[in-house]
Amino acid sequence: MRFRHPDGSTVHLAYCTNVHPAETLEGVLAQLREHCEPVRRRLGRDRLGIGLWLARDAAHALVTDPAALRALRGELERRGLEVVTLNGFPYEGFGAEEVKYRVYTPDWADPERLEHTTSLARVLAGLLPDDVTEGTISTLPLAWRTAYDDARAEKSRAALVTLAERLDVLEELTGRSVRIGLEPEPGCVVERTGDAIAPLMAVGHDRIGVCVDTCHLATSFEDPDTALDALTAARIPVVKSQLSAALHAEQPARPEVRRALATFAEPRFLHQTRTTASGGLQGTDDLDEAVADGGPLPDNSPWRAHFHVPLHAAPAPPLTSTMEVLKAALARLVGGPHPLTRHLEVETYTWQALPPELRPRARAQLTDGIAAELTLARDLLTDLGLKELP
Repeated sequence: MRFRHPDGSTVHLAYCTNVHPAETLEGVLAQLREHCEPVRRRLGRDRLGIGLWLARDAAHALVTDPAALRALRGELERRGLEVVTLNGFPYEGFGAEEVKYRVYTPDWADPERLEHTTSLARVLAGLLPDDVTEGTISTLPLAWRTAYDDARAEKSRAALVTLAERLDVLEELTGRSVRIGLEPEPGCVVERTGDAIAPLMAVGHDRIGVCVDTCHLATSFEDPDTALDALTAARIPVVKSQLSAALHAEQPARPEVRRALATFAEPRFLHQTRTTASGGLQGTDDLDEAVADGGPLPDNSPWRAHFHVPLHAAPAPPLTSTMEVLKAALARLVGGPHPLTRHLEVETYTWQALPPELRPRARAQLTDGIAAELTLARDLLTDLGLKELP
């Protein structure tokens, strides 16, 4: 979906396909047929943006076979789909029964992360629509925080410098500019937005910036204005933003609130949980740790969990979502005289991880849910003065 900003520039809105993950190129093609095109038709649009997630094997197949890349581009065009952004965070296995900590490997100290991201950039340059010259990729915020020392930090910095140099060459060869955004996430080396500033200033290249995920922003109790002001002051670009909402519990000391939170604890994904009791950020690596009897988190202040809840469907009381944080962040990102980013991506990958009674039971229900999320995001953008384009 495309929108005209009041300054005349085009803002793109997509949804991320990691909600129906596939490890192979054949699986990606099936996604387009079985999920993405039906969402477009459900919205009644001739064109729909998707943020592709390409696992290692799928990316390798595309970057080593120009015919396969041309075929994917043709399939996108035939199905009324376009790609300006990729989700480069998960490497492989995102559809596994248990993902948890595996999603953080390989990290940026591992050469394979550089090679995979380079492949993604080359693929994206070949998929961009003819009238679009810039693509974006979101990526791991350096590494999970444990076992990350100065030596690994230097390897990560060197890898990002090399990546920026490769992206310069890619633009010279193709005329397409690709930028990369570190995506702050609770528990990682770059947990909060401000944590990205020092390592990115050490890289010193505007091709490498930040991807602002509004669920992660909210989970870490960041104020959107403060976070974005700090990036602007440091001249760190917001490469893209993922529009998402976290799980919020206002009164976690109440037994009924704990019981409601416990229904969202599940074995597949990590749901980091945070609170700001005693004036500082405290947390657990997963939701089940927080809700366990005698858990380590103080319960005299609200809790937030890294659980991407559907944008249009807040959890039932006594829980809610952090949609207000998303709205505030979006107002800053695209509501001013000029957009801070032009690539927006709805990223609710947890539809099948919701409590059983809330999960879609048929493909059509998932299609309807994703379409409803995109409709809500569209309405937020038009309320900010953007004009939807055909």
